Amino acid sequence: MNKEEFIRSVEELGLKLSLRQIEQFEKYSDLLIDWNTRMNLTAIDDKEGIWEKHFYDSLLSLQDFNYQGKLADVGSGAGFPGIVLKIALNDLEVVLIEPIKKRCTFLNEVIYKLELSGIEVLNIRSEDYLKKYPADFDIVTARAVANLNILSELCIPLLKVGGSFIILRGANGLEELKEAKSALKKLNTELADVSSHTLKDGSKRIIAIAHKVKKNEKRYPRNYGEIKKKPL
Repeated sequence: MNKEEFIRSVEELGLKLSLRQIEQFEKYSDLLIDWNTRMNLTAIDDKEGIWEKHFYDSLLSLQDFNYQGKLADVGSGAGFPGIVLKIALNDLEVVLIEPIKKRCTFLNEVIYKLELSGIEVLNIRSEDYLKKYPADFDIVTARAVANLNILSELCIPLLKVGGSFIILRGANGLEELKEAKSALKKLNTELADVSSHTLKDGSKRIIAIAHKVKKNEKRYPRNYGEIKKKPL
């Protein structure tokens, strides 16, 4: 997918990008390619792959969900989908939660170079976040961090009651949803919507929306070792 195809594809999602937004995406792509020569940010570092597999893929959920309020991107990595959503939706308040310091350095550089506001980077593990901050997010999402039965416990406790967990998964997404059914229930969420999408290259994507209906027990989230050893 080249830049022009990306712009047309995003319009099909219902979003018309301004010239400034397109320039921000171009600069983001250049920064990603440059920094990827110095640190391992992504295996996809060609222009066409970035436009499709990182930028367009990060915006697919716009067909399924109306983003408003405060969003946490857990394990943000190189900024997907958090920075991409911020560029596309300027009014969205975004917090990038990333435990690896050198990736945080990259994220802050992107925010500075793209002159983004209403977005911050926290160098912290998501399971430690609630030791310092309240569960006050309207939306939490993550991309390619862990299997969904593990990821759910890293994400859902950050939500306020009434908030939404945006589940972004690949071709095995439906199987992961089945495996995570118990975790979603124990974490007091209700699955509201599941949809299937196909990228231009034929790759499958599953997007699901789960709403948090009441507060989580204080013991969640557990430490990561326990979560990984014994998923809910």
